[in-house]
Amino acid sequence: MNLNQLTIKDAKEGLQQKKFSSVELTKACLDQIEKHNKELNAFLIVCKDSVLEQAKKVDALLASRSEAWEATPLLGIPFSMKDIYSTKNVRTTAGSKILDNYIPPYNATVYQKLIDAGAILLGKTNCDAWGHGASTENSDFGVTKNPWNKEYVAGGSSGGSTAAISSDMTIFEIGEDTGGSIRLPASFCSTVGLKVTYGRVSRYGAIAYASSLDSMGPIAKNVYDAAYILEIIAGKDEKDATSSPNNVPNYTDRLNDNIKGLRVGLPKEFFGKGLDTEVKQAIDAAIKTLTSQGTEIVEISIPSVEYGIATYYIIAPSETSSNLARYDGIRYGNDRSSFGDEAKRRIMLGTYALSAGYYDAYYKKAMQVRTLIKNDFEKAFSSCDVILSPVSPTPPFKIGEKADDPLQMYLVDVYTVLINLAGIPSLAVPCGFSKDGLPIGMQILGPQFSEEKLFQIGHAYEQATEWHKQKPNL
Repeated sequence: MNLNQLTIKDAKEGLQQKKFSSVELTKACLDQIEKHNKELNAFLIVCKDSVLEQAKKVDALLASRSEAWEATPLLGIPFSMKDIYSTKNVRTTAGSKILDNYIPPYNATVYQKLIDAGAILLGKTNCDAWGHGASTENSDFGVTKNPWNKEYVAGGSSGGSTAAISSDMTIFEIGEDTGGSIRLPASFCSTVGLKVTYGRVSRYGAIAYASSLDSMGPIAKNVYDAAYILEIIAGKDEKDATSSPNNVPNYTDRLNDNIKGLRVGLPKEFFGKGLDTEVKQAIDAAIKTLTSQGTEIVEISIPSVEYGIATYYIIAPSETSSNLARYDGIRYGNDRSSFGDEAKRRIMLGTYALSAGYYDAYYKKAMQVRTLIKNDFEKAFSSCDVILSPVSPTPPFKIGEKADDPLQMYLVDVYTVLINLAGIPSLAVPCGFSKDGLPIGMQILGPQFSEEKLFQIGHAYEQATEWHKQKPNL
């Protein structure tokens, strides 16, 4: 196996046992980026010189202090981040030409925690501008192509993130999820992606899309790595008033807990009209696997599902119309004419929903429905421990297939936006491939702060299957 294909766990063990150096590990990732990024367009910024310099310093430190791992659990491990995180002295664009030359003067909390843990930043990955999209086709810097078939989208808005992981350009990645932006591309690229409980991870220093929906989370090669990363980045942050003070468990310690007896809910609304046959077959097979491991299947109902897309596309554009008002050309250089079509569409939708005479009819009503959605999930969790559902109603679609039909693009998120509206966690895990060799993923949902349980079920499923081990033929 090439070094760039290693998981965090294997990379750390190899460094500790001096099987290879941090420079060798980092160079393997950089070589893969050099080899494949031109065709995939996963990375927008590559920190080639600085990352090798940091890797050299790590190797020198490890040569003199073997105990360095205790304080820096990711020491010498290269990673990448969706280009919405502020990274001091490293260009940050949010996929938009408005921030084409923006160099942040400070670090996002998530980034600071990772570099404090010893990880080294390879670069920043492509995304739909401002997080607006389900395919990365809305990036001002070009679409990211799916490593499994370059005629297809990688998903969005964190498409560059999952393409980078799937093609082994990086050891792990940090994405962001407002309505499915980690889980959808994770499903489309056959990687593991976690949308955390709202407030589990600090949003400080992340360029906001919709502040009450945004969630920062890991994208990884397996469930163990996702759990390991969350242990490091989760927790209360004084710089983010919405971050939770709840204790952060050692998620990896209980990964192997027996899942026998856990009740898995199947919402009937998620398995009806519009669900692709191949996706349903893959989910059905995953259900059989979990049943064979002792879980109990329970049919449940979430009646407010039908209102999810409408509610999301009132609340999210309303918040983004407010958040994007700051990009006025005075602070950041490029004026508002640099906004792309999708950003303009969402600004207009949001401004309209918040305007005098329409606020009560649209935004206020959407917030009331959001409460109903949250209540429906709470009721469902009274009869089951977790919920299983598809991530997307279809496998990945071709580049350009939905680009001219915004409504069809929005409907791609039909199974994911509800989770953000409810503020609960969701773990996306690979569960199969279509007959055309395109990835299919499932998501495991839980009550607020139940990430530990989601990891246990996801890990148990991984141990019984091989989907997460398959690699695209680049």
